[in-house]
Amino acid sequence: MDLVKTSQAVKNGQVSLGIELGSTRIKSVLVTDDFQTIATGSFNWENQLEDGLWTYSLEQVWLGIQTSYRQMAANVQSKYHEPLTKIDSIGVSAMMHGYLVFSEKDDLLVPFRTWRNNNTEQSADELTELLNFNIPQRWSIAHLYQAVLNDETHVNDIAHLETLASYVHYKLSGKKVIGIGDASGIFPIDEKTGTYSADLLDKFSDIKKVAGYDWNVKDILPTVLRAGENAGSLTDEGAKLLDASGKLESGSLMAPPEGDAGTGMVGTNSVRKRTGNISVGTSAFSMTVLDVPMKKVYKDIDIVTTPSGAPVAMVHVNNSSSDINAWVSIFGEFAAKLGVQLTPDQLYERLFLESTHADADAGGLINYSYLSGENITHMSEGRPLFVRTPNSHFTLPNFIQTQLYAAFAPLKIGMDILSQEEHIQTDVMIAQGGILKTAVVGQQVLANTLNIPITVMSTAGEGGPWGMAVLAIFAKRNNNGQSLEDFLDHEVFVDPESMTLSPEPEGVEGYNKFISRYEAGLPVESEAIKTIKEEKRNE
Repeated sequence: MDLVKTSQAVKNGQVSLGIELGSTRIKSVLVTDDFQTIATGSFNWENQLEDGLWTYSLEQVWLGIQTSYRQMAANVQSKYHEPLTKIDSIGVSAMMHGYLVFSEKDDLLVPFRTWRNNNTEQSADELTELLNFNIPQRWSIAHLYQAVLNDETHVNDIAHLETLASYVHYKLSGKKVIGIGDASGIFPIDEKTGTYSADLLDKFSDIKKVAGYDWNVKDILPTVLRAGENAGSLTDEGAKLLDASGKLESGSLMAPPEGDAGTGMVGTNSVRKRTGNISVGTSAFSMTVLDVPMKKVYKDIDIVTTPSGAPVAMVHVNNSSSDINAWVSIFGEFAAKLGVQLTPDQLYERLFLESTHADADAGGLINYSYLSGENITHMSEGRPLFVRTPNSHFTLPNFIQTQLYAAFAPLKIGMDILSQEEHIQTDVMIAQGGILKTAVVGQQVLANTLNIPITVMSTAGEGGPWGMAVLAIFAKRNNNGQSLEDFLDHEVFVDPESMTLSPEPEGVEGYNKFISRYEAGLPVESEAIKTIKEEKRNE
């Protein structure tokens, strides 16, 4: 679309907006009806550890949304010389899971408890046994039940429970609804009915401690919608909340709010059965759309859904790129001391390329990139730890290689369950995330790690908010019964730019040696975490 046509589309409001609240960045992406990004804005943020729990303040939520929107709108004005006053459709996405509960007057009862927390082990274990369905610690229902078990006083006053995406959507539209993919991180979904499992809700409600409260879980959860359904419209109050300048008009169609896992699937065209995608960032997760049910319940495999409601086997790990980011920052400081100014992208590219000269097994080095606890390896808290022996080949290439290897290690441990125990296969596995921006390097490491071909699309670093904008367009156009799978195949990804790399035998063998050392050294990491706890108790 040329400049004149784009300017006219902006003037007429023939544009759609995707907003995604990720772990480290809030981003707004504006697209035209042909799915082309015409403007973006962003806001960097970090979660805080307060009273032993990871959280973000709601003030930061709205500061971030308004800042990213303002940047995006300014880019529109600068490029196309038209103010952004009308938007056809809007979609909100955010990091999945966690716990946001409100009173009848919409007062936040406790600070937002994010997916990163590992304080719900008792409730997750009890619910998994009761429901015969894996309930991970980060799921909203696990947080709710843990608060019940802890006899937390706020539980008496709960009027509604939200995810971050459904909360923002509610404030913009006045509708307490949620996309089915995000809802599957609250409570188990019944694929046939397209909503929470009625039988399992009854089992939860019948728990003696739960039954003692005035509220019923069925009444406090947001209503579930599939992709393409109408989720309300932007209210006058919502427009003012989104655009502090007051220029944006109300009335935009709102798509069902989704989780970042769902928008990652849309952004990589991985919603059809026997497809899969991997997203690597602060956390990492793989999503494999199932064509047959799982044979067993696994503590490390979550059953969630696509935005259209198909069952998905999800492997979620809490830690991926955070430790790499910290080390790259250190190298950047050192470069600056030498008078060499490098952009973050330049730093990542030069360091990642250095890893191509590493030994296949990373020279005997080991790294545990646990900024927070890690469920798959049963670590209750974070303790980043780099380990080497006197005989390790300690070089810069091997050091960077072990950082990349460690970023994917818990993911491999989880995905081995799918491949080796369930024998699940996919027709395609597409990866996205900032760690893949440097061409080939991270993609090849991931292919070697999992021993499967990995495809990366040209949108690898920016898939989530763009995917939400696509869902917003789908909601606007969905008047002919077209499935989301067909919509993506026939209208969005008609001629996608992509590259596929197959695993290298030497790299696969080298990674297998690394992961053997990694698993053998986990007791060292566990002892390091115990030391932290003892120090805290003695303070």
